[in-house]
Amino acid sequence: MSRSTSPQTGGTSRRVPRRPASALAERWTSVDGIDVFFRESPRQPPGARAMVHVHGFGLSGRYLLPTAERLAGEYRTYVPDLPGFGRSGRRRDMLDIPDLAHATARFLDDRAEESATLVGNSMGCPVIIEFAHHYPERIERAVLVSPAGGLFNQPLRRAISQLTQDARREPARMARVAVPDYMRFGVPSTARLFRALTRYPSLERLLEMRIPTLVVLGERDPLLPHAHRIDEIASQVDSHVLVVLLEGAAHAINFSHPGQLAHIIRLFMDDKPIVNDPAWPGHVRAYEVHRGANHPPLADDA
Repeated sequence: MSRSTSPQTGGTSRRVPRRPASALAERWTSVDGIDVFFRESPRQPPGARAMVHVHGFGLSGRYLLPTAERLAGEYRTYVPDLPGFGRSGRRRDMLDIPDLAHATARFLDDRAEESATLVGNSMGCPVIIEFAHHYPERIERAVLVSPAGGLFNQPLRRAISQLTQDARREPARMARVAVPDYMRFGVPSTARLFRALTRYPSLERLLEMRIPTLVVLGERDPLLPHAHRIDEIASQVDSHVLVVLLEGAAHAINFSHPGQLAHIIRLFMDDKPIVNDPAWPGHVRAYEVHRGANHPPLADDA
């Protein structure tokens, strides 16, 4: 497979020269004949664990950068635009959730990574859950931030209303990232992928997972049911799921609260209790809503 880092021409390419938007290194490669744009740690930490950040519906990986950059010095970090999204090329047949999960696996193949921790936001969470279903040996841990796509987001008009509410709760600068991505993704792709997303059995697959899984919810997220409802569902079975609620956050936590999210992820990765950083502003606080019975025990020095 190609490990190219320079633009090439081709029928599936969308490569447009532009000023880098991140401290992460910008790269190009080819996955299943599709040009894929991604960012990675400019200097891979020796011996570090691999971490892939998976974007949400209609978006590119760009809005994930604030969190990914904070973790890039500790993990071998990758932020791809999945096929059909952002600056990457697209297939003639629309990708659905299983296709995107397989594309993520082949991206790992291309990067010569046998396994990784996957960090997703919104639609990226079902992609990660499907990845774990097909490739359980290749996912070390899962971080699901603001998972979306279930019954709570149906029908489409309800989801649009929820997104409109959320837009008013996100930082204004988020629009400068999201609007161009949504316009590039297009209306036909939105309708087709929305159907695939809402039909995906996220909850059933989540409860089947047997790896340490962190779910981070925003207290002000209109796309999700109340955290206590999620706790009620998660408590139905002995699971490996740790649910954390972040006060003051809406849906795009990876963009709006990157310092807090990176802090929570570090604690989770080291099996430490979720505690607040004293430097956080007073209106931001994180606390555990649910810790699954099969979650790894806390580290001795926690």
